[in-house]
Amino acid sequence: MSTVELTKENFDQVVSDNEFLLIDFWASWCGPCRQFAPVYDSASERHPDLVFAKVDTEAQQELAAAFEIRSIPTLMIVRDNVAVFSQPGALPEAALEDVIGQARNLDMDEVRKSVDEQQAQQAQPEQQ
Repeated sequence: MSTVELTKENFDQVVSDNEFLLIDFWASWCGPCRQFAPVYDSASERHPDLVFAKVDTEAQQELAAAFEIRSIPTLMIVRDNVAVFSQPGALPEAALEDVIGQARNLDMDEVRKSVDEQQAQQAQPEQQ
């Protein structure tokens, strides 16, 4: 499966339309990004049920800034509109497969509960 190019114009739509999205933040001048690209593309072929997307951090600087991308490549996994994984660095194939497997096995009800609890805790100091 080919990867989807994410832009600030289509980002929200692509994320909301897909339950499981992998995002590769990259740039053409980045050596590790070029090394990771075939690993990422190969994984997209092995997992046709998942959406693989790329964000060119040079062309989409606003998106990169919004996600506080400081190092590329950075891989992010979004499930049900929740970022469940984000890590800089070019992952080897086995590590990428492991991360995908872990993300597939997440109990998203538990993840949402945890996110809600964190947000409630952050809101409490403001109420004092």
